[in-house]
Amino acid sequence: MMSPSSSNRRRFLQTAASAAAFPLILPSRVWSLETAPSKKLTVGCIGTGKQMGGLMGQFLSQDGVQVIAVCDVDTTRRTHAKEVVDKKYGNTDCKAFNDFREITENASIDLVCIATPDHWHAIISISALTHGKDVYCEKPLTHNIHEAVKMVEVARANKRVLQTGSMQRSMGEFRTACELVRNGVIGEVKTCIGSFGDPAKPNANPREDMEPGLDWDRWCGPAPLAPYSSVLSPRGVHNHFPKWRETREYGGGYVCDWGAHQLDILQWGLGMDENGPVQVIAPENFETAKRGAQLVYANGITITHQEGVGASFYGTEGEVHVNRGKFELKLKGERKFGFLDKEKDKGTSVEREYTLAQREFLVNPKVSLYKSKNQIADFLDCVKSREKPICDVGIGASSAICCHLMNLAYYHGQKFGWDPIKHEFTSGGDPKWLTREYRGEWKVA
Repeated sequence: MMSPSSSNRRRFLQTAASAAAFPLILPSRVWSLETAPSKKLTVGCIGTGKQMGGLMGQFLSQDGVQVIAVCDVDTTRRTHAKEVVDKKYGNTDCKAFNDFREITENASIDLVCIATPDHWHAIISISALTHGKDVYCEKPLTHNIHEAVKMVEVARANKRVLQTGSMQRSMGEFRTACELVRNGVIGEVKTCIGSFGDPAKPNANPREDMEPGLDWDRWCGPAPLAPYSSVLSPRGVHNHFPKWRETREYGGGYVCDWGAHQLDILQWGLGMDENGPVQVIAPENFETAKRGAQLVYANGITITHQEGVGASFYGTEGEVHVNRGKFELKLKGERKFGFLDKEKDKGTSVEREYTLAQREFLVNPKVSLYKSKNQIADFLDCVKSREKPICDVGIGASSAICCHLMNLAYYHGQKFGWDPIKHEFTSGGDPKWLTREYRGEWKVA
């Protein structure tokens, strides 16, 4: 790759030094805006649990890409990931590390894929971004609002491509649903429903004996050092999603887990990317409530957390419902197109139904949304073109912030005003809610 000018390099190093909260080992080169066609993009994968299994498999299947390093704090998972990579390439070249900085500060690595628990996303991403890497980071993009704001700042300052793993944006049923809404097919939107699981609870998992081979202190990292629990981090290779995501310390409950998907789609359909609500309303009996929190937008539209299809838009002329493998369009109470249940909707498919809706209502749309068929392929295309991907850091951050705001309503039981551009409370709320107490050397300043 070509080297930037010396003046650009100086500006990059100055920005990087101020953006990161921990000492930087600067790489010997910084990538330019173009990649030589003959050079394979090198990838380091951090956090090799169940989610990374699918992500790494996609990187391994892409032409012009080579995974050269993996990282995990669990020895068994780390070794397994290395074996998968080596088997794919027929060699023993893949490096395996316990410390993520061996990847983020490695000048031979171009791209970093991050699928750790949420509480590590921002720190690892910021390290990668300030060392010249482009980043694919799982959703929700951050553990708290402060981290979301900081990640956008750092990615923009260092001119890096960051794709958030909100894969629903690369699925046809979601894009079609949002295009129908954005083109006024259901009239003026009044209300929306986001259907996903419960808010997070404080970690209360009992202590368990820990087998050797796990760096538990590093697993906890910037979060509190809790007693070891296999509920939080199952030992070795496992085929389920661990329940650290249900805790406030390490995740954000299913408000952040599945909410990061459905609220992201609702933001897309409302045209609120890199924007957000202006008011947040807590449910009654917030201490025990699992549904009922509301986000209110400047135009009066509300998003309510309650049971439903997934992401639902209700307008003056009709409604659109969408989830993975599900789609329905109703106009004036009449179902026009739909596939919600494979038993009740036999003889058709979700793809057929949303394609028919496109043909009838979206032939010459005033609004055509970004089209991607694969989240990782889109990321790699944008690494080469230097364009923003379908779920750019600013989009991923604003969607994550919606999740965090909703959780704050459940945590504190208050109604508060919010400025979605300045990312600060306009009434009620406490600035301390925007961040966390960081442990040890790990900080997002």
